Amino acid sequence: MASAPKANAVVSQSGGPTGVINASLVGVIEEVKKHPEIKNLYGAIHAVSGIVKENFIDLNKISADVLETVAASPSSALGSSRDKPDAEYCKKILDVFKKRDIRYFFYIGGNDSANTCFIVNKMAQETGLELRAFHVPKTIDNDLLVTDHCPGFGTAAKFVACAVMGDDLDNRALPGIKVDCIMGRNAGFLTAAAALGKQRDDDGPHLIYLPEKTVSMEKFLSDVEAVYKKLGRCVIAVSEGMSDTDGKTWAEKITKTDEHDDHGNVQLSGTGALADYLAMRIKAKLKVKRVRADTFGYLQRSFAGLQSSVDASEARRCGIEAVKLAMTNLNGSVAMKRIGNGKNYAVELFRTELANVAEKTKHLPDEFINKDGNGVTKAFVEYALPLTGGLPKTEYLGNKPKI
Repeated sequence: MASAPKANAVVSQSGGPTGVINASLVGVIEEVKKHPEIKNLYGAIHAVSGIVKENFIDLNKISADVLETVAASPSSALGSSRDKPDAEYCKKILDVFKKRDIRYFFYIGGNDSANTCFIVNKMAQETGLELRAFHVPKTIDNDLLVTDHCPGFGTAAKFVACAVMGDDLDNRALPGIKVDCIMGRNAGFLTAAAALGKQRDDDGPHLIYLPEKTVSMEKFLSDVEAVYKKLGRCVIAVSEGMSDTDGKTWAEKITKTDEHDDHGNVQLSGTGALADYLAMRIKAKLKVKRVRADTFGYLQRSFAGLQSSVDASEARRCGIEAVKLAMTNLNGSVAMKRIGNGKNYAVELFRTELANVAEKTKHLPDEFINKDGNGVTKAFVEYALPLTGGLPKTEYLGNKPKI
């Protein structure tokens, strides 16, 4: 392997923001300072869009105190973009790299971002430009292949679990039927996280519907009716990617949206249509007076003050590892391998090929979904709970023995 070139580097953040993506950014910044091979570190504002516009800031001039605040802040401190570079776009990126003597490219994002990193790296190789391109993983959807889990998921899972814990207590106080719609177009990890805060046998969510398992409206309403008859209340978590038995999402059926991003993803978030529709169908079928619905929407991505300590630490480590790997490898993506669980939970980091991650989606495994397709198993809880860094305990007095 050729020695690491003495040149400049650029880092940027792409795709949907998360609660810990800035921890990865700070990991890159602090590790770069340890390697004299990297002369300057540019921060590209709004990802590849900022690169082609040469909209850079000097990250070496940011103080340590400010960086610690950045690491604890949600959303993307450098801004983001969902641009999908084609050949012409990539040429503009590489022209900027040549002009600025940039030979290190650190791109923090999900599977679409990994694909962008892959495309840029491939064209650099084809044109003979020495470039070390590294993808730093992030996504609240937890749907990247190879890695055990993704930075960003643990914090979003903590938000969802805490929100549903509170919602369940609210539903106990004023019984009825409640529908919570949670992000997850193709993978149900985040919706499944609604179950992580359950502490009592009758805690909600009582039903969970995921993209991996289709459900007819008849089956959905029958499930809700059965829980309501048994408990006198029902809390339901549904994924925005919840699909009918024909495989088409209920959200698409009821909204008939034609809005897609540059990567071809249909826009399912940002509307309460699905939750409101399900509440309407429940009310019409079951004749229950109190039926309510909430759509968590974009709140799941950048909720301040609720970072998972485990997630933040791992995100930072991934940023650090990307720089270390760039010193001895031409390209790649950082991934995590679980080497312990429960009280002994731990991970180790390793490199995988960009092609293994780019534009591919991991789904919630069958062993994490109950046999009825309307809930999760103990195995999922054991997998996901450590990533939240711990959840609060709650109490309810209404089910204590009466005197």
